[in-house]
Amino acid sequence: MAAPDLSDLPNIDPAAFAVPDPAAYAAPDDPGHPPRILLLYGSLRAQSYSRKVAEEGARLLRAFGCETRIFDPHGLPLVDDGADATHDKVAELRELALWSEGMVWSSPERHGAMSGAMKTQVDWLPLAPIGGIRPTQGKTLAVCQVSGGSQSFNAVNQMRILGRWMRMVTIPNQSSVPKAWTEFEGDRMKPSSYYNRIVDVMEELTRFTWMMRGRKETLVDRYSERVESLEEVHARVSGPATR
Repeated sequence: MAAPDLSDLPNIDPAAFAVPDPAAYAAPDDPGHPPRILLLYGSLRAQSYSRKVAEEGARLLRAFGCETRIFDPHGLPLVDDGADATHDKVAELRELALWSEGMVWSSPERHGAMSGAMKTQVDWLPLAPIGGIRPTQGKTLAVCQVSGGSQSFNAVNQMRILGRWMRMVTIPNQSSVPKAWTEFEGDRMKPSSYYNRIVDVMEELTRFTWMMRGRKETLVDRYSERVESLEEVHARVSGPATR
């Protein structure tokens, strides 16, 4: 494997940085392209630390061999506020979700919970298929949070529950950055144990995405859905039009 480009990662010790070997994780029929990771962040502030964590995560994911895209939530309407799936931002978000094979959710903690901006993005992603494809089912997920005060895990715990509801495979590791305003210089994170944890999370997400994406359809195959499919077929072949 080619050496990773660490030129934009000044906090990284090259001797300790290891790109996951696809041969150790990928399914036999893996598509072979770089893992596709969508990053969502949960704040509209100009000085958004959840966005900065997502951007640091994206830099690391690219160094680990992934392809990344970050969704900008500005302009995304509230659910049930008159907009529908044809809205430009909703369509953009859903297209990115369908493109992705894994996600990172990065939210501030507000009043002991994930932000409304974070939840709104997930609320626009349906469990039902879009064009025959479920936008989140069986995909990997990493969760991160930032706090203005002491370290907390309320937002990441909520996002874990939400990820399970969206039928995603949430990786064991997670990141929580306390007093986030002290952990950055400009848009870049300072070297710290909190930064190292973000490296750990993105490395683990890369491994899990290599493992999951070629096996997803087998792992999420459900009896209840097979029964439902059989009933739909039976209704079609037994309907009045076929008699």
